[in-house]
Amino acid sequence: MEQSALDINCKASDFLCDNHVIVKSGLGAGARKYYKEPIACNLVSYGNNIVASVRDEYKEVVEEYIKKFEFYHCFETPNMHWLDERLSEKGQKVCFMAEYYLPDVEKLHALPCDYELKILEPPDFEDLYREEWSNALCEDRKELDILGVGAYAQGKLIGLAGCSADCGTMWQIGVDVLREYRRKGIAAALTSHLAVEIMKRDKVPFYCSAWSNIRSVRNAIKSGFIPAWVEMTAKPKNIVDEMNR
Repeated sequence: MEQSALDINCKASDFLCDNHVIVKSGLGAGARKYYKEPIACNLVSYGNNIVASVRDEYKEVVEEYIKKFEFYHCFETPNMHWLDERLSEKGQKVCFMAEYYLPDVEKLHALPCDYELKILEPPDFEDLYREEWSNALCEDRKELDILGVGAYAQGKLIGLAGCSADCGTMWQIGVDVLREYRRKGIAAALTSHLAVEIMKRDKVPFYCSAWSNIRSVRNAIKSGFIPAWVEMTAKPKNIVDEMNR
């Protein structure tokens, strides 16, 4: 919650209120590195209410929206169409939607794996910025890729979990496993091992998934993570349209 407060210009205590909270949109110096302006609004919920970080010109629409519907329905259709239609009149569209996970420290432990696992650091990533490892590593922000765990079969890399130092205290985990090696528990072993290694370094591991990506959600839960918060972001229509081309 402290990190989310830095991300959207609010107070951590706002996420614990019974009522909705609206704040002026703005990215703080400590915001996660992948947050990029322009952002029309960002709705965040930790399960109690909605904290809406909104630009002034969209405040009236967003305020009506979060008061009109039950807060958890604001993150899904059909209610989401209400917001999208009204923002579209102002040149904006609903863009990103995601569910975030944090480790259950009572359950998290390094799961066993039938394959050799190795701890990897940035010099080991140099030749790994390829499509098959695009969830574990991000070429556009390679300077943030700080730690990884690889699974090997007879010296061949078959699975990779990597984490990005997206902010000062929290590192985000992504994982990939080659298709022919899936459904063998490798992803969960990699994810859990990397989460343990992150915590050894006094950082908080976190994990993000679309709620419709059932395979990813199952991996998060199996690895010792639990749902923590959700976000929905609106951006200019031209940015959204370009993503869909």
